[in-house]
Amino acid sequence: MAIDWDRRHCARKGHVTYAPDDPRLRVRLHAQTAVGETWRCLRCGDFVLGEPHGSGPAADAPLVPRGKVLRDLFILRFLAIERAVRGVFIVLVAVAVWKFSNSQDAVRRLFNEYLDAFRPVFKHFHYDLDHSPVVGSIQKAFGYKHSTLLLVAGLLLAYALIELVEAVGLWYAKRWAEYLTVVATAAFLPLEIWELTEKVSYLKIATLVLNVLAVLYIALAKRLFGLRGGRRAFDEERQSASLLEVEESAGVQPSLS
Repeated sequence: MAIDWDRRHCARKGHVTYAPDDPRLRVRLHAQTAVGETWRCLRCGDFVLGEPHGSGPAADAPLVPRGKVLRDLFILRFLAIERAVRGVFIVLVAVAVWKFSNSQDAVRRLFNEYLDAFRPVFKHFHYDLDHSPVVGSIQKAFGYKHSTLLLVAGLLLAYALIELVEAVGLWYAKRWAEYLTVVATAAFLPLEIWELTEKVSYLKIATLVLNVLAVLYIALAKRLFGLRGGRRAFDEERQSASLLEVEESAGVQPSLS
């Protein structure tokens, strides 16, 4: 079932009405009813009872995203939430690494104590903790230098900052954030592919697929790097979807000059 993005957005955020000065447009956007005057919403096209939200020249009508533009905004905000969640998680990991670096010996002793306590339990279920890949990875981490762990924590914080900046920019549909997301995400794709060659997991596959789709979608839909006409074509698309809605709603052919 197709989603009516215009009415969906109006139901959540409210209608947007405008009274243009041009009498030809004004009469087509306005209707008088038994209960009062109504004005046509520039987003969904429905007539709304009450005074218009604004008035003036048609060229000064508010930019009202609609249709495909609203769908793109919804997808960008979904990606923004995913980036924000990932960024917060990476911050927590960085803090954990930093705390671990400051109390490495104490954590090692605590880990070994718990390992000795749980070894008989796992042995009962025929699981050898001494040859466990997870346990081996943790014990290997205990051998890292303090300076190395601090460097890892710093790199994780830098990565988290990039993710959080992307999230904020994508939420507000900033074009610089779209470029940053495509470049940063594409830069990490080789690393994600390499990780799959080491060990395959559903989470890694899902993350890789999501990132590839995000790069392709944003680059093509937003016409980045000159694709599909570049910035000029993107601006023209937004104009035809919002600013010229006054003329389109009124049934007047917009000027192409």
